[in-house]
Amino acid sequence: MKIFMAHNYYQQPGGEDRSFAAEADVLERYGHTVHRYTAHNDKINAMGKVQVARATIWNSDTYRELRTLFREGQFDVAHFQNTFPLISPAAYYAAQAEGVPVVQSLRNYRLMCLNALFFRDGHVCEDCLGKAVPYPGIVHSCYRDSRLQSAGVASMLVFHRAMRTYSKQIDRYIALTHFVKEKFIEAGMDAGKIIVKPNFLDTDPGIRPGQGDYLVFVARMTPEKGVWTVLKAWQSLPNAIPLKVVGDGPELDAMREFVATNNLNSVELLGHRKGAETQDIIKHARALILPSEWYETFGRVAMEAFACGVPVIASRIGAVAEVVENGQTGLHFMPGDVADLAEKVQRMWEDEALTARMGDEARRVFETRYTAERNYDMLMDVYNQAIQHQQVRQQTRGKRVHA
Repeated sequence: MKIFMAHNYYQQPGGEDRSFAAEADVLERYGHTVHRYTAHNDKINAMGKVQVARATIWNSDTYRELRTLFREGQFDVAHFQNTFPLISPAAYYAAQAEGVPVVQSLRNYRLMCLNALFFRDGHVCEDCLGKAVPYPGIVHSCYRDSRLQSAGVASMLVFHRAMRTYSKQIDRYIALTHFVKEKFIEAGMDAGKIIVKPNFLDTDPGIRPGQGDYLVFVARMTPEKGVWTVLKAWQSLPNAIPLKVVGDGPELDAMREFVATNNLNSVELLGHRKGAETQDIIKHARALILPSEWYETFGRVAMEAFACGVPVIASRIGAVAEVVENGQTGLHFMPGDVADLAEKVQRMWEDEALTARMGDEARRVFETRYTAERNYDMLMDVYNQAIQHQQVRQQTRGKRVHA
């Protein structure tokens, strides 16, 4: 099979980038031809605001370029990971015009929420969900803290909703969890077009060598990731439990100050670490903490912990509560609840039998759901469904022409 795989990189690297690379790599490993097509948001710095807004709605240059690529490439399917903002939804039209089936991964909530997070002012926000015009997001400057830029994103959504782009130009969607699928159905998307396929690990790190002598928290250091809930929970713990914090972000300096001011000597802020080093830190932990306070679409770091047989203490919210099964692969706590998190941390730290049992189950779940082999089969099923849908579409068009 010949696959066109497209992705628009953000200025800050993230899980979407890793997933794009992993899916392309595994397809090639199984003998398929993958054409990687990418754009990068660093280009925005050299563009004017009007130019960016226009490209976000319909990038004519991309459309013309892709029409040529699709015409000459004879691709079996086009898989888009992220088209925002520079590739733009014009890419779908280019593919369909050349008879190439379209698959779109739903790795964020951009089609329903201007900042793609369903999170505003420190809390979950669904004010734009189900609204034809997402005006609350403009009022609250949800995209880049700018009403003007928020209006630009809103214009993209309104235009393509009116054009029925998201219902007519895409043959299949991939949702990472059932929670994400239900959110898009709630927004009006055809349930039959959305297939649940999780992320996966391309390389198996192997099970941990022992119980671990610390807990670990891995995230981008932003409020919606629950960073302050973690630090306040450690401040309230009756005894010093070692915690390694991995990740960079805008809250990191304030976190360092908090740790120093409150003499949290058991907390080690490691900053950014490369992937292999981060995986090794997770592998030697007693448990991983996933304290997100927004609707994660998956929670990739939980999967990375499962692969090592490390259980997860996760907030009971959105997809995170789906990926981490309470009492089986980890423990749940109420999002943002410092006392509840502290209690679960204490329990996981003290009960080694519980930690071992949950770790074994976490590893079993990884082997069942999140290996490259299992994911490859699921991905090929999505592609075949998209191809079949495209064939039915073309047959229907042919009948109309000859009617």
